[in-house]
Amino acid sequence: MASTKGLTRTTFAKLSPHPYLLASLDPTSDDIRPARSNGRARNESRKPTVNLASLSHAHGSAVVRVGDTTVICGVRGETILTPNIPNYRASNTETELKDYDLLVPNIELATGCAPQFLPGGPPSTFAQTLSTRIYSLLHSSRIIKPDDLRIWHTPPSEDLEDRMEEDGEDTSNENRTVVAYWVLYIDIFFISFDGNPFDAAWAATMAALRNTKLPGARYDIDREMIICSHKQARPLRITNIPIACTAVVFTGKETDRPTDGRFWLLVDPDRLEESLCDESVTVVVDCKDGDLKILSISKHGGTALTPQFLTSEQFLGWATKRWEEFNAAITQS
Repeated sequence: MASTKGLTRTTFAKLSPHPYLLASLDPTSDDIRPARSNGRARNESRKPTVNLASLSHAHGSAVVRVGDTTVICGVRGETILTPNIPNYRASNTETELKDYDLLVPNIELATGCAPQFLPGGPPSTFAQTLSTRIYSLLHSSRIIKPDDLRIWHTPPSEDLEDRMEEDGEDTSNENRTVVAYWVLYIDIFFISFDGNPFDAAWAATMAALRNTKLPGARYDIDREMIICSHKQARPLRITNIPIACTAVVFTGKETDRPTDGRFWLLVDPDRLEESLCDESVTVVVDCKDGDLKILSISKHGGTALTPQFLTSEQFLGWATKRWEEFNAAITQS
């Protein structure tokens, strides 16, 4: 006797993803609750989890998991003497981080985290694009203080010691100079990949930087090198935690069913939803002390999202809620 059982929801979603997602978001019956293929509501994000200090040989590290997307970030500092910086200028105290390449993020996707990212392959264009976005946001957000990466040295001077004895004042700060910098290598590895990589990678970067403690460093004038001590390690002064919030726009345009120009904004998309949508938006916000601050808005493809919508209370309200979720996960871990 033949079985009367039809295809499962998962199988149907894989065979006809566009019609299935449209039918889920816009059901024909009022008795059916609108939902995405994964069961989440349109404005429902996956809950983030954060674990700090996961790598024993890094100066700072964190593992961030958002649904089935898992990222591990390790931060390691290395020193560089100012004579080895080609464009070093002692008067430059504003753009040191960027001019001297003191922040070096790198994203690795070729880890077998998804079928399209097989191990052992060269860095993909997608991975390089993500690295560039992380690099740009690190500099534009200014979350890292340049003074945290400076290594100072006060040259010995007999005249200085005599003057200090006569005046009874400490003038060492007036004569100290920057002899080296810390260069932060920020390596981001995807362990598993199920959509929304930038949000997870940025959250892992923020968590790892907050966990970073650089060794105490001093300049040895005799050996002309930097001597480090883990006993005098000090954390980076990360006072703000900007969070990236990404959403995609689903229009159902590849289905036979008319949508009358409507669209659905799907926050925190998974890998399947990203493949079905041509338009996306990422907003980076910081809601410290209850004050919403928009650091950047980047939009790719499509024309559904207007400037009015991107500044609406509905859209920014979702971004604020997402910031609260990530901020709690990072600060309480």
